[in-house]
Amino acid sequence: MTLDEIAEVQPELPDFTAEMLGGLARKDQRAAGELYVRGLLADGRRKSMVPMAQRLGVDHQRLQQFITSSAWDYAGVRRNVARWFAGHQPVEALVVDDTGFPKDGPASPCVARQYSGTLGKTANCQVAVSVHLAGEAASCAADWRLFCPASWDDQALADPVAAAGARRRRQRAGIPDEVRHREKWRLALDMITEMAGPGGWDLPGLAGARPVVAADIAYGDNALFRQQLTDAGWQYALAVKGSVSAHDGDAVPLARPYTGLGQPPKPAYPRPPASLRTLALAHADQVRPVTWRHGTKTSKDNPDAAMTSWFLAIRVRPAGKPIPRAAGRSLPACWLLAEWPPEADEPTGYWLSTLPEDISLEELVRRAKIRWRAGHDYRELKTGLGLDHFEGRSYLGWNRHVTIAVLAQAFITMIRTDPKDDMHRPAGVVSG
Repeated sequence: MTLDEIAEVQPELPDFTAEMLGGLARKDQRAAGELYVRGLLADGRRKSMVPMAQRLGVDHQRLQQFITSSAWDYAGVRRNVARWFAGHQPVEALVVDDTGFPKDGPASPCVARQYSGTLGKTANCQVAVSVHLAGEAASCAADWRLFCPASWDDQALADPVAAAGARRRRQRAGIPDEVRHREKWRLALDMITEMAGPGGWDLPGLAGARPVVAADIAYGDNALFRQQLTDAGWQYALAVKGSVSAHDGDAVPLARPYTGLGQPPKPAYPRPPASLRTLALAHADQVRPVTWRHGTKTSKDNPDAAMTSWFLAIRVRPAGKPIPRAAGRSLPACWLLAEWPPEADEPTGYWLSTLPEDISLEELVRRAKIRWRAGHDYRELKTGLGLDHFEGRSYLGWNRHVTIAVLAQAFITMIRTDPKDDMHRPAGVVSG
């Protein structure tokens, strides 16, 4: 957005910013917060503090003080943004994902040589896990955790020299003592609990029909992650590899003969589990086309931009140690969804889902595919709002910058989803 376009949305911006920042008592803090949001919204290749301040015509130290030393609670702001979003948009899914932030040096908090799905390789970067409130029309990257590699956790390092080095880096970056090396899927569960668990953020509309949890293979392949979602009462639609093992949905454990010696054998499935790929191939006759949404890229052959592929859905019983068995030793059943385009020799994608047994194939596909909203959020936050442009070296500063970027995205969502503003929507605010 240009500065003129930002001016067109007055007085919404200062009011919205003040509301999301929790009604800061000091006028200078409210003004600095609004300035930072303006800097992220405004056109410009870099959204770090110095170039933003130059475009705004202010001293960059004013922005820096707001991010690094002013007194405000970034977790509270995230809660405010999430509550606003959930109160104005339908939340059909909590989408779990992670994204990488490439870095040149070793000083940024939690930077290390690590794999980033964003980069598609191992590189020097930060990695953050996020949970998005998502509907088909809009989404909000509501909560974030900066992944702490083991090399940044002195308590996880056996070598005393390495541990001492990690402590020094943690002190310089201001990393709180409670932030430790923790698997990404556990960080995701922490955020889901924070956002929607008992005593959490009390998001409007989530107390009744809970949204589905969606995530990619990095999370879905983890049987313990899936089971802990189930234990907490969450339904999921998670991408998995075709190599995950399961029994057919109709399989039943059978009693085994007892010889009279030792403990009687427990009932067992008559055949070992098969891979999801094998189970899907055995039901090739059930594949049919499904259109799950309409995109924006029209063509002569597809004037409605219909997003269509071929799918099958069958009931299966995933196997694995974390999955509890019933009294008769049976495993719980769920959906196996497989995408199988007609030009492919075998399925190209797999999902496991605990959505209801009577759900339609179309709705099952739509819920599984809603994960696209996280990619949209990342593109908008990074390309337009400078999510990955923060150059500071403090843990607090990183979290505050990310939080204000999310606030700025929420403001754009408010403008573009308000039917009253169709005549005044700035050219830089585009539909998702």
